[in-house]
Amino acid sequence: MEKSIEKKKRPAKNRKRNHHQGETAGTHMTASVPRAYLSDTPADVQARLKEHRFDHPHTICVTDPEDRLVGVIALADLIALPAETPLNDAVQGIPSVRVDEDQEKLASLALHHRLSVVPVVDHGGHFLGVVPPLALMNILRHEHVEDLHRLAGIKRENHQAREAMESAPLRRARDRLPWLLIGLAGSALATQVVAQFEAQLQDRIAIAFFIPGLVYIADAIGTQTEAIAVRGLSLSHANLRTLLGGEMRTGVLIGLTLAVVTLPIVWLIFADLYLGLAVAVALFSAGCVATTIGLFLPWLLGELGTDPAYGSGPLATILQDVMSLLIYFAAVNFFLF
Repeated sequence: MEKSIEKKKRPAKNRKRNHHQGETAGTHMTASVPRAYLSDTPADVQARLKEHRFDHPHTICVTDPEDRLVGVIALADLIALPAETPLNDAVQGIPSVRVDEDQEKLASLALHHRLSVVPVVDHGGHFLGVVPPLALMNILRHEHVEDLHRLAGIKRENHQAREAMESAPLRRARDRLPWLLIGLAGSALATQVVAQFEAQLQDRIAIAFFIPGLVYIADAIGTQTEAIAVRGLSLSHANLRTLLGGEMRTGVLIGLTLAVVTLPIVWLIFADLYLGLAVAVALFSAGCVATTIGLFLPWLLGELGTDPAYGSGPLATILQDVMSLLIYFAAVNFFLF
C-alpha cells in the first residue's frame, strides 16, 4: 500500500518542481530524496529506503524537527555505521542554495565545493530537495555553450543561445551582427591610428611588415586571458588586486619571452637593431596590456551586473588592437625617428 501511495505522490512532486520558472535551482530540483532526522538511526533510514523508491537515493538529507537542513550523509557511509548509531554523529555539513538561485551560481558552488548534489532550501532554510548529478552536468554543459556564444560575440542568450547553430541563417546573422558592427567601428579606429603614421610608413616600409603579427599576438594573449578570466572570476575568492597582479606578472613573462626571441631575428633579417628594438618593445608591451584588458574588462562588467563573458570577444579585441598599434608606433618613433 505504501509503495502505491509513494508512486502516486511522485508525479505531484515533479509537478511542483516544474512550477519554478527560469534557469533557477528549483527548475532542476527533485524532491524525491531520502530524508532523516538527527534522532534517527541508520536502521531507521535503511528501513525507509526499503519501503520507498527515490529518484536519488545515494544521499540522505538530514533535517531538524522544523525541516531545516542540517547536513547530509552518503548512503555508503550510512551502511557502514552501526545500526543504532545516532545520525548526528555522522552527518556532514554541506552548502545549499535557495530555490530561486540562478543556475550559474548553483554550478559554481558545486564546482568550488566538489559536490555531486546540491541541496535546495527556501528563504527560511527549510529543505525542499536536491539538484542531482545529471542535472548539474546539464547545467555545466549549458553554461559552457552559452559562454562560448558570448565569447564569440553572439547576442542571443540563455536557452536561445544554445540553439543558435540550428536557427535560420537570417536569424543567425542578426544575432552575430551587433558585435561585428562594433568590431567594424573598431577596425576603422585602428585604420585611423595607422593613417596617422603614414609618413613613417612611407619612409620605412619595413615598419608595416610587423603590424599583422603584432595585432595577432595581442589578440591571442588577450583571448587566453579572457577564456581563463570569464569562468575563473566566478569561482575565485581572491580580490581584484591579487588576480590583476598575478595576471600582469604573467603578461610580463610572456611579453619578455616574445621580445627576447623576436629581437635577434628581426635584427638578423633586416640588419636593423633599432627596428628590432621597436618590435621587441611593442611585443613586450602587448603582453602586459592584453593580459590586463583580458582580466579587467570581464571583472568590470561583472561588477556592473553583467555576465563576465560579455567582456570577451570583439570589445576586448578592439581595445587590444588599438593599444598595441599605438604602443608600436610610439616605439617606432622613439627608436627610428
